[in-house]
Amino acid sequence: MGSASTCVEVFCEDVAHERFLDTLVRRLGAEEGIGIVSRLRCARGGHGRVLEELTAFLRASQTSPELLVVAIDANCNRWNPARRAIEDVIDRSRFPRHVVACPDPHIERWLLADPTSLHRVLGAKANPGRRKCARDHYKNVLRRALNAAGHRVTLDGAEFAAEIVASMDLFRAGKAEPSLGHCIDDLRQTLREAAR
Repeated sequence: MGSASTCVEVFCEDVAHERFLDTLVRRLGAEEGIGIVSRLRCARGGHGRVLEELTAFLRASQTSPELLVVAIDANCNRWNPARRAIEDVIDRSRFPRHVVACPDPHIERWLLADPTSLHRVLGAKANPGRRKCARDHYKNVLRRALNAAGHRVTLDGAEFAAEIVASMDLFRAGKAEPSLGHCIDDLRQTLREAAR
């Protein structure tokens, strides 16, 4: 691969998505020999607000990044409908290379996707268990595990996202969480295309 950098615009729902995806994009770029220059944009306020801000941002953008990554939790609506809601907002002629990341049901489940690495790196023991739709269920599982391991948690575990993603076995995590597996595969493929 070449040594030129690929510009990646990451537009996401909250700080946990931002930290998770920035680290994941940089990690996959490094694995592919692609330099990454990322710009992070975070919209807060739930699905409706994120879709509104994304629409406004895309309309106002003067230039198109080489790769646009948009993240929003599926929130128990399942992966496909959540992904479609974002796809419907993106103008493919202006943003041909884009990846939609839809943690199903929430980003914290992705942070828990590889319990072995989570324990090895942070000493936290957590098992996400069967899929649940309760709003803060996975935040609470992650927070309790980190607290029990002696960590001070101030952002519901998001402050550890970079460490978790950097150490994660991506194959194992993607198998455990299919929505994460789709995201990893899509990112890897689209980064390769952008770097050509």
